[in-house]
Amino acid sequence: MLSRTADHLFWMARYTERAENTARMLDANYQLSLLPQSDEYAELGWRAMLSISELSGIYSAAHHGMESREVVDFMAADMSNPSSIASCLRAARENARAVRSSTNSELWESLNTTWLECTRLLADGILTREPYSFFEWVKHRSHLSRGVQLGTLVKDDAFYFMRLGTFIERADNTARILDVKFEMMEQRADTSAQPFDYHHWTAVLGSVSGFEVYRRVYRDVITPERVAGLLILYGDWPRSLAASIAEAEVLIAQVTKGRDTEAARLAAQLSSELKNGRIGDILQGGLHAYLVNFLARVNELASAVSKEFLLPIAPEEPEELEKPQAQSQTQTQSQT
Repeated sequence: MLSRTADHLFWMARYTERAENTARMLDANYQLSLLPQSDEYAELGWRAMLSISELSGIYSAAHHGMESREVVDFMAADMSNPSSIASCLRAARENARAVRSSTNSELWESLNTTWLECTRLLADGILTREPYSFFEWVKHRSHLSRGVQLGTLVKDDAFYFMRLGTFIERADNTARILDVKFEMMEQRADTSAQPFDYHHWTAVLGSVSGFEVYRRVYRDVITPERVAGLLILYGDWPRSLAASIAEAEVLIAQVTKGRDTEAARLAAQLSSELKNGRIGDILQGGLHAYLVNFLARVNELASAVSKEFLLPIAPEEPEELEKPQAQSQTQTQSQT
């Protein structure tokens, strides 16, 4: 497959997954903002939301305050924000349009309809009336896109590159959500607010569709340690870090046809560490440090995939960010 075609397919899937994850993060923060809490902590939540995608600087340049409605609009509808839901859905649609002959009409119609419907919903003011309905709609459209891929496409290189983009993006976003939410709880001045903590962790689990999974696995009270264990190490759940990287390892093996490459080596090493990891060891060494390292390695893996199969992108240097920020992420695609 031509690297240009593979690049479009890979990023089409990444942008679709990124739109869904942004909707999940916004939904969780919106639900938390409805709980009784101090203005300072409410503002911390929205600042953390921006820091997940490294957008604090862009937002601050255009906005003076940290109003929830302004942040939601910036993260959902602002086309000047390259990681907004609207921008991601448009980018996914444009990448799909460039490679229509490598997919099928159902996938193209799904992504094209999603973009057209998105513009209509935003123009009708859905973010003002019922933002939660818009977030659910974005998640539904992402599920539909993946369903079309799994139900109609031949399992060839085009299919593998789409799935690879999905799981690399998912691993990155799940790690960011976990890192920022743990940092937020550490910064709470009132550590005795148990009811709020319960709703906080419920929202975190809900943002990754993990609440029912948690109840099925642990059948007990929600604790931060178990939430971290589920999101990082539980390989039987498709949104965990372990499951996402394991899928990426298999997909890279499919496109390399068993050849020894840097991407295959990085994926195998990271997957093995997650399969054999223990949450107690991770927490003892510091969860923030672990997730920063994980995000750096996912970025290295994505760069290796791009260098070997796609249009190369320059890897970003690891850097420690101010809490509750996480590791820097490759946000933009080489446009062709």
